[in-house]
Amino acid sequence: LCYSSSPRNGHVALDLKMSVQSPPTLEKLAIQSLLRNEDVAMSSLGELPAVLFPALFKEAFTGKHINFVKEMVASWPFPCLPVGALMKTPNLEMLQAVLDGVDMRLTRKFHPRRTKLQVLDLRNMHHYFWNIQAGEEDSSCSAENLKEKKVMKVFHRYALRKRVKVIVDLYICSCLKEEQTCLLKWAQQRKGSLHFCCTKMKVWNLPVCVIREILKVFDPQHITELELHTEWTLLELAHFAPYFGQMRNLQKAFLAPLHRIMFSNSNGIGDREAKCIKKFISQFSKFNCLQHLCMFCVHFLGDHMNQVLGCLMTPLETLSITYYLISQKDLDSLSRSQSLFQLKHLDLRGVVLCDLDIMPLRGLLEKVADTLETLDLQWCRMTDSQLYALLPALRHCCHLTTVNFYSNNFSVPILKDLMQHTANWSRIRVEQYPAPLECYDDLAQVSVERFAEFSSELMYTLGVIRQTKNISFATDICHTCGQRCVYHNGCRLCCCWH
Repeated sequence: LCYSSSPRNGHVALDLKMSVQSPPTLEKLAIQSLLRNEDVAMSSLGELPAVLFPALFKEAFTGKHINFVKEMVASWPFPCLPVGALMKTPNLEMLQAVLDGVDMRLTRKFHPRRTKLQVLDLRNMHHYFWNIQAGEEDSSCSAENLKEKKVMKVFHRYALRKRVKVIVDLYICSCLKEEQTCLLKWAQQRKGSLHFCCTKMKVWNLPVCVIREILKVFDPQHITELELHTEWTLLELAHFAPYFGQMRNLQKAFLAPLHRIMFSNSNGIGDREAKCIKKFISQFSKFNCLQHLCMFCVHFLGDHMNQVLGCLMTPLETLSITYYLISQKDLDSLSRSQSLFQLKHLDLRGVVLCDLDIMPLRGLLEKVADTLETLDLQWCRMTDSQLYALLPALRHCCHLTTVNFYSNNFSVPILKDLMQHTANWSRIRVEQYPAPLECYDDLAQVSVERFAEFSSELMYTLGVIRQTKNISFATDICHTCGQRCVYHNGCRLCCCWH
């Protein structure tokens, strides 16, 4: 209700306005009341309906009611507590409260009958559990039948032992944050009474001995994604190899950058280095479900790519070998490896191909024509003759959605030939082509006029052949400002032209 005075006759007018905000629900009012009286609330947790716990926990956690959060964790009535979904920003105080709650549950001699906590999920990711409680899912997904839903798969043997399973993603480097230090120390001290699982692990420049201690707590077989950024020696890599091989359920491996791994013998690989490389490569045969393999600057694997790919037990969806000094032997192995014949994503950025026989790559493209969706050949420095050799294979890659040919040495005629071979690229969304060689002068400087003219001409040529969505042409990166000149719905020049 809103009262206002009329300026004309002085009478008071009554305006009725609908409230924009709905009144709080009874559940909301009950939660607010409980949080105002924490002592009473904590003493009556055992009598609260289980369906009230999720909303109450979220309010307590957001409001940083530390003691109440501890007690709720200790009394949690569901199999899973995905608290990581509520920790969008790291908070040492609230993390410690959750861990203290688990400790309280461990040390209590008497456990309420309805205490069911089996999984503490500390991963910062959206979780189905909170959707159910917020009523965003089917109404049949109530708190009472949540255990039957596939919120979190619990290994039965751990449930029988009544050991709470703690699931985390670890992003660790030489300078740990306070929350990471707290969690790792807590896990180290309780590895005998809880079961710790890490699903995603990212490691930056940690000594092998530190990783070894971490993997004594977090069982390697539960790691599904690994990112390894190191400056190890080959000997250190060999020491890590057995732990790498224990990650049998690894689905995605990203190894980068390993370019600092050097050989002690300047004339080539010595016996010791060869044994280290062999030990590391042999671990790939132990992965049961590897689908994505990404390697950046792995120069120590030179002439060994056939062994790596030959070890794989399952077909890859993604193969990314970038900024790697590839040999002809390595390139030959691409067309022979059975593990690559269902590829969806092929990334060879920075792999210089100009001096190699390109036919093995053509053979691979022919074999994956029915599955390949993205192709990145940026910085490969391919020539006209090499692209011409690939055209028959590219023509049949009808499932492509993204292609990148930036930083290759192609002329206008071969680019037009390429476009003539893309008539059946009906699913293509993003296509990136290099500025043709005719755009450069004898000093490799870009002529803006020729760049705009040829790019417009090529874009028109392609538009006649098929519909385009997101197409661009780009020069090589400018050595002065580090940017490209790009033609996409007009010409955008690098900073040097402003």
